[in-house]
Amino acid sequence: MEKQDIGLIGLAVMGQNLVLNIESKGYSVAVYNRTESRTKDFIEGKAKGKNIEAAYSLKEFVSLLKRPRKIMLMVKAGSPVDGNIEDILLLLESGDLIIDGGNSFYKDTVRREKYLSGKNILYIGTGVSGGEEGALLGPAIMPGGKRQAYDMVEGIFSDISAKAEDGAPCVSYIGPDGAGHFVKMVHNGIEYGDMQLIGECVWALKNALGYNAAQIADIMADWNRPSDILSSYLIEITGQGMRETEKESGSYLVDRTADITRMKGTGTWTVTSALELLVPIPTIAAAVFSREMSQDKDLRLEISKILKPVPSGYNLDPEEFTGIAHDALYIAKISSYAQGFALMEAASSKYGWNLDMGRIAKGWRAGCIIRAQFLSKITEEYKTNPKLPNLMAAPSFSSFINEKLLSLSRFIEAARNVGVPTLAMSCAYDYILQIASPVMVSAQVAAQQRDYFGAHGYFKLKKDSSEIELKPDGSYQEYHTEWMEDGRPEKKL
Repeated sequence: MEKQDIGLIGLAVMGQNLVLNIESKGYSVAVYNRTESRTKDFIEGKAKGKNIEAAYSLKEFVSLLKRPRKIMLMVKAGSPVDGNIEDILLLLESGDLIIDGGNSFYKDTVRREKYLSGKNILYIGTGVSGGEEGALLGPAIMPGGKRQAYDMVEGIFSDISAKAEDGAPCVSYIGPDGAGHFVKMVHNGIEYGDMQLIGECVWALKNALGYNAAQIADIMADWNRPSDILSSYLIEITGQGMRETEKESGSYLVDRTADITRMKGTGTWTVTSALELLVPIPTIAAAVFSREMSQDKDLRLEISKILKPVPSGYNLDPEEFTGIAHDALYIAKISSYAQGFALMEAASSKYGWNLDMGRIAKGWRAGCIIRAQFLSKITEEYKTNPKLPNLMAAPSFSSFINEKLLSLSRFIEAARNVGVPTLAMSCAYDYILQIASPVMVSAQVAAQQRDYFGAHGYFKLKKDSSEIELKPDGSYQEYHTEWMEDGRPEKKL
């Protein structure tokens, strides 16, 4: 019997859809799942009559594959990945390839790649975005590992990936070891930010204008026109979801949906990584914290009986406020993406990944959850200037922010006036204010406080300048004040 081109372990919905996608592009696939009944149901159902072979043991599964073997894991992150690797390792040969297509933590991917490299087994940590539909019709794919490993599956990945409007496949080699899973993690963090920003807009439109779900859906549809700067998958599905009604009551489903947003961990990992790499990502962090607050439903019900914030009212024209919300959302989106790209830049520098920001943005233009017209602009901006100090420094974004920043401020004020919290919007706004501040007075105060209570030292600005005094070697000159002594003696450190 002719051997199969690639094998896949893990037949949950994502795994099944990827298998069907791969087979539809002319490749033969072997499949295995720990639960035999799931394998049997798949092979006798959706996979029936297709070039897909089922195996009911790992030994049989490996025996079905062409050499060098290519095995994709679509299993839950964490110990299930390690367990599957150990289970198949004794059955593999030098030069075989394992592909982890789940949402693994990038440090686990670094560890696994190093471990398997010592056994002459290739390994790719591969971020796959697009959900169930993307897996079937074409996801965005973010592979990281040895270039030799990527070369083995480049053709398959290119064929099964989503294609942007210009026909380019939404996949490319991201970088070594954990780079692919890190970029996928940041993608998910940005996704959290996008969803929270849109949610805050919807809440403000509802409270400020008294609009129902269908009226807000109309606004989302307008914002999703191809010519609009906000056009995106998330705006599209927000509008479509808000039109959905319950059959039995006719009520809008969104109004009956419980206000609890669960999460699987990638957003938290993004925030943790930002803390480790000393990169501020306040909008993404606010989105994660908002999801955490949503899960405290019982607490919120209890506190709402005690604390009674009184809205001060709203008096803007509906059309004017809708325009303000539109521009505010776009600016906040720029700010949030700037934070995510800054985090990837920091990781690239620390780990020597040499990430190409323009190529990453290009690969997100289709297939993935954050796909949007906006990403084409990011791609072009990085193509023009690959060394952007921050995404907001790009001409098309900086000019819009300079012209329309007041819209974000007015939106936040109006939302608060009608009792709508704007954690993500406010953090996006404050990030812009901070990064554009040549002198942060709050940091001056904190630096002096630290020296006062802990003798931690501080730097000084040059006279009549926002720049810092330097030593002859070009490093910052440090000072300490003897705060407890008369005359406040000051010394260089």
